[in-house]
Amino acid sequence: MAQERQPKGALVHDPERDELGYVMGHEGPYVQLRPVTGGREWDADPALVRLATNEERLTAMQERNRALNSESSGGIL
Repeated sequence: MAQERQPKGALVHDPERDELGYVMGHEGPYVQLRPVTGGREWDADPALVRLATNEERLTAMQERNRALNSESSGGIL
């Protein structure tokens, strides 16, 4: 069965790190993911990542909003 590539910008779950990330690209045998709240990308096994569920998407939006609000207020939550 052919493996489907996750498109750039897709929100996916990496079970090895148990973390959500946005697909930034594909490099060699890996898919490159960036954390929802920003930061350093990591390489993940494309055979293991899956699209995020609706519940995970909602959680990701909340985490991202919290991070953006914290940044705009000088780190005060």
